[in-house]
Amino acid sequence: MAEVEEKGRKPSEESTDDSEEEDSEEEPKLKYERLANGVTEILQKDAASCMTVHDKFLALGTHFGKVFLLDIQGNVTQKFEISPVRINQISLDESGEHVGICSEDGKVQVFGLYTREGFHENFDCPVKVVALHPRFSSSNYKQFVTGGNKLLLYERNWLNRWKTSTLHEGEGTITNVQWRANLIAWANNVGVKIYDISTKQRITNVLRDNVSLRPDMYPCSLCWKDNSTLIIGWGSTVKICAVKERDHTEMRDLPSRYVEIVSAFETEFFISGLAPLADQLVNLYFVKENSDHMEEEFRARPRLDIIQPLPEGFEEISSDALTVRNFQENECRDYQLEHSEGESLFYIISPKDIVVAKERDQDDHIDWLLDKKKYEEALMAAEISFKNIKRHEIQKIGMAYINHLVEKGDYDTAARKCQKVLGKNMELWENEVYRFKTIGQLKAISQYLPRGDMRLRPAIYEMILNEFLKTDYEGFATLIREWPGELYNNMTIVQAVADHLKKDPTNSTLLTTLAELYTYDQRYDRALEIYLRLRHKDVYQLIHKHNLFSSIEDKIVLLMDFDKEKAVDMLLDNEDKISIDRVVEELRDRPELLHIYLHKLFKRDHHKGQRYHERQIGLYAEYDRPNLLPFLRDSIHCPLEKALEICQERNFVEETVFLLSRMGNCRRALQMIMEELEDVDKAIEFAKEQDDAELWEDLISYSIDKPPFITGLLNNIGTHVDPILLIHRIKEGMEIPNLRDSLVKILQDYNLQILLREGCKKILVADSLSLLQKMHRTQMRGVRVDEENICESCHASILPSDMAQNFSVVVFHCRHMFHKECLPSPGTIPGVQFCNICSAKRRGPGSGILEMKK
Repeated sequence: MAEVEEKGRKPSEESTDDSEEEDSEEEPKLKYERLANGVTEILQKDAASCMTVHDKFLALGTHFGKVFLLDIQGNVTQKFEISPVRINQISLDESGEHVGICSEDGKVQVFGLYTREGFHENFDCPVKVVALHPRFSSSNYKQFVTGGNKLLLYERNWLNRWKTSTLHEGEGTITNVQWRANLIAWANNVGVKIYDISTKQRITNVLRDNVSLRPDMYPCSLCWKDNSTLIIGWGSTVKICAVKERDHTEMRDLPSRYVEIVSAFETEFFISGLAPLADQLVNLYFVKENSDHMEEEFRARPRLDIIQPLPEGFEEISSDALTVRNFQENECRDYQLEHSEGESLFYIISPKDIVVAKERDQDDHIDWLLDKKKYEEALMAAEISFKNIKRHEIQKIGMAYINHLVEKGDYDTAARKCQKVLGKNMELWENEVYRFKTIGQLKAISQYLPRGDMRLRPAIYEMILNEFLKTDYEGFATLIREWPGELYNNMTIVQAVADHLKKDPTNSTLLTTLAELYTYDQRYDRALEIYLRLRHKDVYQLIHKHNLFSSIEDKIVLLMDFDKEKAVDMLLDNEDKISIDRVVEELRDRPELLHIYLHKLFKRDHHKGQRYHERQIGLYAEYDRPNLLPFLRDSIHCPLEKALEICQERNFVEETVFLLSRMGNCRRALQMIMEELEDVDKAIEFAKEQDDAELWEDLISYSIDKPPFITGLLNNIGTHVDPILLIHRIKEGMEIPNLRDSLVKILQDYNLQILLREGCKKILVADSLSLLQKMHRTQMRGVRVDEENICESCHASILPSDMAQNFSVVVFHCRHMFHKECLPSPGTIPGVQFCNICSAKRRGPGSGILEMKK
């Protein structure tokens, strides 16, 4: 439970509850302040007996019979001397123009605050309550009620006289009355009644529950939530009553309205006042507690609770103990709770103190969060509600959060929050940087410094870079990569790195960073030297990006030693910048690298490096024999004699066979295959490629005394040479491995050839028939002849202009048309006419398909 701090409280007014916690993790719902100014002076000499609240002002009654009109701040605007004794109740109409006052000596006054005209009456008994009609200012509603031993209704008639009628009597003293619209609610010793002034009927009687409590010591509290909802608090019981319209079928002699109790519950303490707050209730409690040192009860501080009513109970939302002046001497009847509907203000009235409670706004919420050191939540709340806060600034809250994080030692979070809090305020940024330097945490803030359009002075960035350079080379290198070079003086940092390299000249991190700095400074040649020395992966990217090909002409060997594939690809992609001749010249002392370059060049284009093909033969023979034969096959520029010489020197049989066949010496090539390779399959394949009968004869002659070769020939020559020729030359008695299988395969191959021929014949006949039928259908179609067609001989229109004349037209299947008289004489075949045009062009003559006569 939160304790309300008093402003300007004297030492003698300290709280008696020293054991109560000052703090609570649960944020209070209301904030409190004492109504001061003129009220302080009044209550020093007098005591408050009652108060009523209007949206525009307050009306305070005292024990000495005075009524003060106050503004919202508690300043006195008007003072009325009403009676020498206690003012029991003050009532205002909705407009705030008329006031009704009753006192303990029986005086009742109803008058206009601006007219002073009204009702003045003295009764012979105390008048406890008075209530004006809410619309009393209107001439049609000049009504009010007073209550003492009985409830009297006063109405002004058309003669401007006051008419009195008794609404209720005989159940003890009227202790409270509240008027809302057409409904009047009052409380006496028995219970609460509601009267409908429009129908002049009493519609309910809500009995008091705890009859053991004295009504004068524990008075009833009444409050209208709206025009049809009455809240009753009496003793420790709360009832919420809803006024409802009765169905016409049930009325008979009953009132047109009835009351339903929608919620009723018991509270822990005695109720001194209540007021609505949206769908919740604000309850003022009078508290008595048992002392640990004394047997009797003592009066504790009153409590103001916010509760959520439920059908059969309630839920406590918040609870505050209020340290009001002289609370130890007050009784339940001495407290009163009034509220202002327009602004949700709640006034706690006691004889010597008036405390104002109001809903906490966003500024109050932020104050509480800051007080609890919940800076991050406070900053978030301020950002969300920046339009509604008046007393706080987002940046100041953020600075308080940063200070708190620094005090905790959470430097990384503090530095990260600087981005959000400091924004574009460069002065604050620099102050924070120097503070982080003082506490030795420049590294923490380095990654969050501004780098875009808004920048700090170069000296700030240089200071941080020097700090990293002293203690963390990797961190320094990271900053150089991440920070744009315009943030700092590049030459200053280059000199600093150079000084450190004097102590550690082989440090790769520093060398790489120095190369990056040279790149920023556009000294690419210096950067390239470092990258090559370090064999850094970015060297090729640097060359491409900044077109440094002129700088690498003498560094080709270094590049290829670092990464042969990337270097060769780069050189070949940029032949226009580094010529092939220049590369070959640079690689002349490194033949293995030269071979890689020329090999890739040949793969891309067989003709670009033709002048180096002769050199490539030796390079392939030395470093890459598997690719020598493909090279010899694809190249048309290498000298065959030189290639043959090299291959024969190195005894490269396959390459020598290829070269011999290329040079036309196929018999020698076949001989090498059979004698040196002894590979009958390769020999047969070679003979098939050359398709030379003499080679087949040589192959058969060489193989005739070698059974394995004969087997190979029998299995493979069936489609190129008649197997009978080979079989006749086999000596009788010679044992040939797998002879039966070979003969079976020859027969199968022969049968397969026969089947293939028959199949091809069938396909050919079917296709010929299909095409013939298609041609016949085409030639049988009609041909359109009209005025647009011309005679191919005389070039006149094929049809006469006068269709009545006789004419004769011949149309060929080739779509050429002639007048019959324009056709030349028939050919050698009687009765068959051919198109001269198609015959001349050798397309195959078209025969006449249509002869038109008329």
